[in-house]
Amino acid sequence: MTIAQEQSLLGLAGKVALITGGGAGIGRATAELFAQAGMRVAVAEIDPERAANVRRTLEDAGCDCLVSVADVRDGPQVVALLDDIATRFARLDVLVNNVGDFLGIKGEFVDSHEDQWQALYEINLRHIFHVTRAAIPLMQRSGDGGSIINLSTVEAFRGIPLTVVYSAFNAAITGFTQSLAVELGQYGIRVNAIAPETTNSAQITATPRVPPENRENLKRWFPIGRFGEGSDSAGAALFLASDLLSGWVSGTTVFVDGGALAAGAWMRMPNDDWTHLPIISRDGYTPRSAKE
Repeated sequence: MTIAQEQSLLGLAGKVALITGGGAGIGRATAELFAQAGMRVAVAEIDPERAANVRRTLEDAGCDCLVSVADVRDGPQVVALLDDIATRFARLDVLVNNVGDFLGIKGEFVDSHEDQWQALYEINLRHIFHVTRAAIPLMQRSGDGGSIINLSTVEAFRGIPLTVVYSAFNAAITGFTQSLAVELGQYGIRVNAIAPETTNSAQITATPRVPPENRENLKRWFPIGRFGEGSDSAGAALFLASDLLSGWVSGTTVFVDGGALAAGAWMRMPNDDWTHLPIISRDGYTPRSAKE
């Protein structure tokens, strides 16, 4: 099958996508995959070096792209970004709200403070409000519908200690996604979310942290025995971007988690039996001494 035939199957060739935080990790993988699908790609990236790098990659791949150094937490910068997209492409078909981070803030909720809450709010939820509100009129202008994809986390769907506020804002993305899907359906605009488990990215280097002697633990942590990669979530985004593949999918969340949420507390033991009450004497990253 030729590249043109593959692009035809997706129905995305020539369409315009905006990806926030597209300079690294899941965002970068999504930008590159969308370019392969024949899309025109706009990227918002706060880090100038990452922005320059992804611009070179997209241009070298022959992608018609617009890469802007922008902080999507800032309302005026978001408005300027959408104005640039309107001037350059005159339309917007797909929005991927990819930015999010726990900012290294971990600790008991009782010890947290409002400055932390505000910082987590701005990077995990408030920017989605800014970007989506600015993007909707441009999507509506084309009259061809569209797809809004919000990156969340599996931690929005299960309890997690020490990052309570981060989890709360990501849980709010679910309500935002569902309600906006109902509101925008009349315009043919679909709204969905992607919730990844631990994924190797610019923020998290999961696999390298596990010593080779402990890699056996991966098959116990995830039914599909590995951490996620940016390409895993990018593939889900491509599915949700395509009207041909997901044209009647709206208001839902796609879990990209290797089966972890479905497994719940169930884990495989070293003898390959199963338990939902694991006894762990040390985290799976740290090698055990000969005495343990």
